[in-house]
Amino acid sequence: MTLLGGYDPEAGRNVHEAGAPKLIPVPSLLRSLLTDHLDPGYAAAATARRDGAEPRSRSREWMWRVLAMLAIATVSAAAVAQAQSVAPAAREAQHVLSGSVRATEATTDELTARRDALTAQVDAERRIRLEGDERGRQLLGSLDDANFAAAATPVAGPGLTVTITDPGISKDLSDVSKERLPGSQQVILDRDLQLVVNSLWASGAEAISVDGVRIGATVTIRQAGGGILVDNRPISSPYVILAVGPPNTMQDSFERSPALQRLRLLETSYGVGVSVSAGDNVTLPAGSVRDINFGKQIGPR
Repeated sequence: MTLLGGYDPEAGRNVHEAGAPKLIPVPSLLRSLLTDHLDPGYAAAATARRDGAEPRSRSREWMWRVLAMLAIATVSAAAVAQAQSVAPAAREAQHVLSGSVRATEATTDELTARRDALTAQVDAERRIRLEGDERGRQLLGSLDDANFAAAATPVAGPGLTVTITDPGISKDLSDVSKERLPGSQQVILDRDLQLVVNSLWASGAEAISVDGVRIGATVTIRQAGGGILVDNRPISSPYVILAVGPPNTMQDSFERSPALQRLRLLETSYGVGVSVSAGDNVTLPAGSVRDINFGKQIGPR
């Protein structure tokens, strides 16, 4: 007689028919769940606890934890000591490099000022010698036109001022929606300034400068890491773009340009500041003129 939920060893045997196959009694899953209430692993753990193995295993576990903590503390102390020992040398190297950079910048500024002064003297002497006859005046006029086309002379007159302000780092540092480049909070990129300059040329500008750097035939606007270089000079926000030309015609054309449409989109999406204003006295500096080492004529003379 089998009790409720129990297991009968004779279950599965056929005792009425002679010669019937002998069946090995195997408990079903339901019977096992109803009869075996304790997992064998728990039973083994209870036996080990009774035999005193549990305290030994726990003490061994705590010992390994203490050893691991000591190893971590030793490595951290060694790293801190090494950083402290290297810090003075790193600061000294930083000061030396900073001083070298400042000295180089001062030398560059001094040489640039000297070059500009010598260029002015050469121009003055050339004008004195060429203004004496008709042929000289014609050559001087052609030379002035070439210098203007090469952005080698300063320019002043009516024009437009386009000011673009980068919003910078957002208050929420985890807000990646404000990133146009992965890992960078910079919104205004070199291609944006390139599009603005090209649109101003197309709108009728006769001369353009970006943050005080005159745009000429050999001047590039490019991205360098997290900064923007114009003629290899770093510029920063706010970016001021000056364009000399007919202000009303230029402004009407620039308002319909793809550059201003992109800036308005950046203004709405990222909070970029955009300002376009016309003026009667826009002054642009002269650009740097590089020596031409070789040239090749294209087409007939």
